[in-house]
Amino acid sequence: MRISFDEMAQAFFEDESLELSERVGKALVAKAKTMKLSFGKNILPNARVSHHLTKFSSDSSISFETGRLDSIEKEHPELHDEVEYAREKFTGFNMRAGSLQRSSNYNQLSDGAIWGGGWGGHANPDFGAIVNIGTDGVREKIAKYRQINTDDTEGFYRGCELAMEALDILGERFHELAVKMAEECKDEKNKKRYELAAKAFEVIPKKPAYDFTSACHAFWMVFTFDGIDSPGRFDQYMKRAYDLTTDKEELNDILTRLWEEFHNWRVWNLCLSGSDENWNDETNGLTYDILRIAREKLYQTPNITLRVHRNTPEELWQVIADTLATGIGMPALYNDEIVCPAFEKIGIPPCDSHDYCMNGCNQIDIMGKSHMGLEDGEVNFAKALEFALNNGVNTYTNQLIGVVTGDITKFETYEEMENAFMIQLEFLIYMSCLAANSHQQMRATYGPNPYRSCLIEGCIEKGIDYRNGGPLYNHGQILAEGIADTGDSLWAIKKLVFIEKKYTMAQMKEALDAHFIGYDEMYRDFSSCEKFGNDCEEVDNITAKITNRFFTVLKRHHTYRGGVFTGGCSTFSRAADYGRNTGTLPDGHIKGSVLLADCVGAVPGCDTNGPTALIKSVLKYNHIDSGSGFIFQIKLDKKIINTPKGKASMIALAKTFFAGGGQQFTVTVVNPEELIEAQKNPDQYRNLIVRVGGYSDYFVNLEKGLQDNIIARTNIEV
Repeated sequence: MRISFDEMAQAFFEDESLELSERVGKALVAKAKTMKLSFGKNILPNARVSHHLTKFSSDSSISFETGRLDSIEKEHPELHDEVEYAREKFTGFNMRAGSLQRSSNYNQLSDGAIWGGGWGGHANPDFGAIVNIGTDGVREKIAKYRQINTDDTEGFYRGCELAMEALDILGERFHELAVKMAEECKDEKNKKRYELAAKAFEVIPKKPAYDFTSACHAFWMVFTFDGIDSPGRFDQYMKRAYDLTTDKEELNDILTRLWEEFHNWRVWNLCLSGSDENWNDETNGLTYDILRIAREKLYQTPNITLRVHRNTPEELWQVIADTLATGIGMPALYNDEIVCPAFEKIGIPPCDSHDYCMNGCNQIDIMGKSHMGLEDGEVNFAKALEFALNNGVNTYTNQLIGVVTGDITKFETYEEMENAFMIQLEFLIYMSCLAANSHQQMRATYGPNPYRSCLIEGCIEKGIDYRNGGPLYNHGQILAEGIADTGDSLWAIKKLVFIEKKYTMAQMKEALDAHFIGYDEMYRDFSSCEKFGNDCEEVDNITAKITNRFFTVLKRHHTYRGGVFTGGCSTFSRAADYGRNTGTLPDGHIKGSVLLADCVGAVPGCDTNGPTALIKSVLKYNHIDSGSGFIFQIKLDKKIINTPKGKASMIALAKTFFAGGGQQFTVTVVNPEELIEAQKNPDQYRNLIVRVGGYSDYFVNLEKGLQDNIIARTNIEV
């Protein structure tokens, strides 16, 4: 029986005796032959696989949409038998692929406490492989290692070959389309663009690109076919083609058009600059050109990150300040002096640690050499504290879903309270890693991706798929939320109950259960205790201690893919959700409030002693133990930062932070009053950009809880 209305499904189910990798490859070839192609208004080759009945995406490999079969049968009753055959095949495969389930109480914990698994994650394939060696170069690599790895790898290598065949088919079809469009085009500028595209596709993707225009066409085709994720170290793998280009007008034209596509398709993380293993700076002309276009366009996407280190040129520092001063919230800055040693601690040598880049919001990957989750899960510290305060009970559901750690009213020392929290935290870490590994196993078993396996080092060399431990590095990343809220709360308990003995644990518990209603004096006392972010040694040490425990415990857990879990802190847009799903806490957080720490800094508005104090607090963490983005966000006044003195002060602030051992530095530049006005009159502030939790976005597009969180951030004057 055929599935005539879905060429990808037909190819996938045609011979079920083949290994899944080869079947996915056959589906990609079928799609490449029949999918609708376009160059779009920016005349770049869009090869994104549209999601119809059969889906193929970078994060989920192949899957099938059964819900649309009814409409097909209704429109084409003559296809009844084919539809029923497809329904049987689709349902059977989807059921097998979903058979590896999370633990039974995951759903209860996922309501504000953790999440784990659930999607395939971001990645940084080496798109430069197609740009710089072409599909023929990849095929040579396949042929070499196929002779070495002869045990049960034939299906894997056939899938890889078919993935490269799909790219070649797309290249041939784009060449035909470009020739046709050039002949029909009446606009001279666009006609020339089509002619250059046609010329490029005479060579790419089989052979290396010969200039920057051909490189951009090769990159955009393979990038969109991958699913439109994160370009990674774009200024590094495109440098060869950039340097070969002498026509600067043509270069600027193609880069500008590519930038428009980045923005239109909401491309994720593009990483610039950095150092090599000998600390030589890798900034180049393309680095500066990209930052120039970012200042000209003032888009909130793509998410630009930039690596700095001991030898970063002063010229680049000035351009960084100029770009941030525009208010786009980019580039986010990462410190090679911390990130590289962090990866070396988990076994990644300097030759590869210095090839790191970011993807998604700010998770960290090794360009073209790893599959490190990005991200695998999340743990809400504040919810762990809520469980500890309530003997494992979730105050939203009154269900026991945490660990029984004891009645806090009977605790006689602070250490008992802290220990109860640590037990709850370790439980949530375990559950998040367990859920992540269940998901990893499902992806490895039913979601092979021969396409990405061709573009990530280690897969072809081992004969193992990208999802099943093929890459050189297969670590995982679990993110932390509500860190400062928890540290503030634990310090308030220690100070008021066990040091000053102003209140008993029983009195505090009564006030928390009443959400401080009728306990005004207690609320003032607890909420006014010293807060993290003000260089207060007691609260800073507690906050650092619980975070360092998080990092330590994570590394005890191994990923299904074959690495260890590491930690980071990136709230994305979830800080407000975690806040509203957290119960009343001793720091003054009231059940349901959206206010929650949205980075490794203070709870928004609680850092009141200036930037130096805030930085000193944040540097109490051991940043070198973080294997993912450990996000530090500050808000600077636009009126100040747009002066030479203000820019110099911002550079000095960033350098001080990095010299002290900080990993990441992110800036929102805005007039404080603008945020309040934008919330009241959104139509007048459509272009106002803010930094959220690892990415930039238009302020008026954010939900109100997240807007409130950003407004509450302390405005720092440098």
